[in-house]
Amino acid sequence: MNDEVEIALPGGNVGGAVRVGDTVRRPTGPWTPAVHGLLNHLAAAGLTGVPRVLGFDDQGREVLDFLPGESYGEHVPDDVLADAMRWLREYHRVVASYRPEGVLVWRTSQGVLGPDEIVCMHDFGYYNWIGTDAGFSGVIDWDMAGPGVPLDDIAFTAWSTAPLARPGDPAYQAARLKLMAAAYDGGLTPLQILEGAPLRALRSARVIRAGQLAGDPGMLNLAKSGEPENSLRRSADLQRRIPEIAAHL
Repeated sequence: MNDEVEIALPGGNVGGAVRVGDTVRRPTGPWTPAVHGLLNHLAAAGLTGVPRVLGFDDQGREVLDFLPGESYGEHVPDDVLADAMRWLREYHRVVASYRPEGVLVWRTSQGVLGPDEIVCMHDFGYYNWIGTDAGFSGVIDWDMAGPGVPLDDIAFTAWSTAPLARPGDPAYQAARLKLMAAAYDGGLTPLQILEGAPLRALRSARVIRAGQLAGDPGMLNLAKSGEPENSLRRSADLQRRIPEIAAHL
């Protein structure tokens, strides 16, 4: 591939990433130093499946290495979902030792990392997963990372990839929750994940709305897909569906 040719990349909902050779170029923001600190920690710890920070280009965009593979569609097979949850468990283990000092500016918040918090990925949905012929292999688009607790990431995955965000067969969705809890193997029950999903969707809605009011281009781009109104409506709908899903747990 010609190193000068820019190819727009799919994946994620915020947009703006392009591939140039074996690198990815992405717009930056006030959150970029915090995200780079996180990615550098993960690289130093040897966590696989995470883009490495290579610096900035002459347009001021961040430069990351390109993770080979393809992004997944919304119908993620069970084995891929299980692999992703095992990877998430390892990420949470590795990131637990990352305790940056002082006030950090993240895309969705700023402050000091609380004693009971870790830095969550906060966008761990199928559209940010990369796979090869060997299966799940990595995670892209880390701009939404910031303080949280493990359930935040797990509930978001259930929302987007179980998927709980829209009505479906409650027995199937319950089975996916059981699979997630077993693969993550971190002490959370399927019911806890289920009950956390609509609350996590409300957090997403608040974050998107705040970003739109602040003029964040990425958050404004989400308005094209009806956000945050879709998340608010679907969260309320999931609250009504929880009993019928829980009956299969």
